[in-house]
Amino acid sequence: MKSNPITITRHTLSVLVENSAGVLSQVSRLFSRKGYNIESLAVGTTDDPAVSRITIEVMGDAKTIEQVMNQLSKLFCVYSVQELLPERSIRRELVMFKVKAETPDIRNEIIQIANIFRASIIDVSLKSLTLALIGDENKAEAMQGLLEAFGILELVRTGMVALERGAYTISDDNKEKAEFNLGKNFL
Repeated sequence: MKSNPITITRHTLSVLVENSAGVLSQVSRLFSRKGYNIESLAVGTTDDPAVSRITIEVMGDAKTIEQVMNQLSKLFCVYSVQELLPERSIRRELVMFKVKAETPDIRNEIIQIANIFRASIIDVSLKSLTLALIGDENKAEAMQGLLEAFGILELVRTGMVALERGAYTISDDNKEKAEFNLGKNFL
C-alpha cells in the first residue's frame, strides 16, 4: 500500500487579537511550544484601535496548519483565526534596500531598476541610494538579485501582510467570542 506524501507549503494566517500588552508574546509562545517556525510576522492595529491583526506565515502541511489554527483559537486574546488562501487574498511586503552608488552612472542604473520594479527612491547620498519596494516575495527577490551586482549595504523586510479579497467577515463561531471580548458588535 502506497502512502500519500505530506506536502509542506507556506500558509498565511490572519489572526485578529486584542490590542494589549503581552498578546504577541502569547501568540509567539504558542508557536515556540509546539515547535513551529514562523517564517514571517507582521502586526498592526486595525480600523478598530482595540483590535490588532497579526499576519503569520508558517510552513506546514494541512494537518499542522489546522492544529495551529485550533490552538490559536483557544487563546482568550484571539478573536478570530483565518487562513488566507493565495487565490483569494492579497499579499504584500515592504522591502528597503540601501545600495552602494558612488558614481552618477551607477546611480542612474539603480534608478532605472527602481523604475522597472516601481520602487520608490527614499534617500540619496553621494555614496548610496535607498529604495523602498512593495510587492510579493518573487518581486523582492528579483530586485534583490539585480541590486546585488552594485553592492547591497543594508536590507530590511517588514514581513508579509495580507487581506482576503472582497468582503471580510468573522466566522459565526468566532463572532460571539469577538463580541464578548470587545463588548460591542464586531462587524
